[in-house]
Amino acid sequence: MVAASGTSGAGRTAKANLLGSEVMGDLSAYKTGGSHQHVPEIRQSLSQAAGEPVTLSFTPVLAPMPRGILATCTARLAANASTGDLHAALRAAYDDEPFVTVLPDGQWPHTAATFGSNSCHLQVAADPAAGRAVVVAAIDNLGKGAAGQAIQNANLALGLPEPTGLPVDGVAP
Repeated sequence: MVAASGTSGAGRTAKANLLGSEVMGDLSAYKTGGSHQHVPEIRQSLSQAAGEPVTLSFTPVLAPMPRGILATCTARLAANASTGDLHAALRAAYDDEPFVTVLPDGQWPHTAATFGSNSCHLQVAADPAAGRAVVVAAIDNLGKGAAGQAIQNANLALGLPEPTGLPVDGVAP
């Protein structure tokens, strides 16, 4: 998995490498080789979903933007699986989720579309030559981050509609 993250993903501590003049016009990988703090929780979630332990490689990339994450994730492609099959699987899994949008064929996630929202945009493609399924996801890490997740969970715990107080639509087209 490779995930490009805006500078807000690096926390609030002032650091020279996060200054606008240092970030603009540049991309840089950080905390590679399994050293990123979110690797254990990603592995745990994927293992629970798969019903067996999984391995993963995670490369976070600092991108020249203040907020947002664009993640490109790959997995082994099932024999004879097509892009249509993968898209149908995503739709079956997420069509009833208020904050997840599986985009129409030909449309790919981009961070501006989720800016200011608690939403995640997804798209998928089969890469038969590489034997990989490729899923791209975009979120606003400040909207669909810990704060948005906390409100979403509180809504569920209190019996409120899940989207209460959380924006579904981004503020950019």
